[in-house]
Amino acid sequence: MKKILLFLSILIISVMEVFAVETKNNGSWDKTFKKSNNVTVEKVYFKNRYGITLAGDLYVPKNIDKSKKYPAIAVSGPFGAVKEQASGLYAQRMAEKGFITLAFDASFTGESSGEPRNTASPDINTEDFSAAVDFLSNYKYADPEKTGIIGICGFGGFGLNAAAVDTRIKAAVISTMYDMSRVRANGYFDSLDEKGRYRLKQTLNKQRTEDFKKGIYKGAAGLPDKLNGKEEQFVKDYYNYYKTPRGYHKRSINSNGGWNMTSSLSFINMPILAYSNEIQNAVLIIHGEKAHSRYFSEDAFQKLKGSNKELLIIKNANHVDLYDNMEKIPFNKIEEFFHTYLK
Repeated sequence: MKKILLFLSILIISVMEVFAVETKNNGSWDKTFKKSNNVTVEKVYFKNRYGITLAGDLYVPKNIDKSKKYPAIAVSGPFGAVKEQASGLYAQRMAEKGFITLAFDASFTGESSGEPRNTASPDINTEDFSAAVDFLSNYKYADPEKTGIIGICGFGGFGLNAAAVDTRIKAAVISTMYDMSRVRANGYFDSLDEKGRYRLKQTLNKQRTEDFKKGIYKGAAGLPDKLNGKEEQFVKDYYNYYKTPRGYHKRSINSNGGWNMTSSLSFINMPILAYSNEIQNAVLIIHGEKAHSRYFSEDAFQKLKGSNKELLIIKNANHVDLYDNMEKIPFNKIEEFFHTYLK
């Protein structure tokens, strides 16, 4: 009897240990999408030119030949998201297709450094892409002559801006793009005129005075905690991604609050796509047919020059569909594009 009890005790302890290990392993995956068995993921850190340490997840195909070098892609966005959300999904999928990929948190957000938190900058967020290119250009399995980027939502605009200044970016995919400087300066659908813009600047500069006096930075309004049904459809779409198990993440600004309110000032005064017409390398812009933001991509595309530029409109897709809808995101097209121009 004692031997049976001892055996059962050992068996129970063994099962508990296995369960604990499995729980720990499952708990270590903190992404909003399912983990792939075909890639490895490594946390990496690198600095941009302003000394801010960026945190990234490096995705590497498990079957790579370590004697060779591979095309590499840096991924970031959406605006207010973290690398555990849409950018990580894009990065993992492209790694499954044979690319070295790096999904990273922008300066002042997620696991990246920078103070004050939840701050955006047209210059620094553009630089973040180039810093990711710095990292990939020096990664042991990446070919520095075959580097591309994927920018999603607001980081689509920053990505396009980076492609205009960083000639190392041989190909850029811009998905469901926002031009953050345009929407901050002009409002949605360019509804804000000069007088309205002046009132906005008065409000934001008054807030700067208050922030300095109080020693804290007031946050802008974020998504509501609950919907009342009267919101615009695109607000409902954002809510259904950021505020539900579908896309919620504890470090995501959009899931938990709002940006630093006075971040908007620099965007009003500094258009990010001033030189996008000079981009010589390849660009693929993707947007949803039903997206409220579609005009940002269409107008940005009209400014581009050259036969290596393409606009792809996804039928019946809204803005948020291109965050995580695997039936709507054209990954095969993206793969084809990068294979064409990263060679």
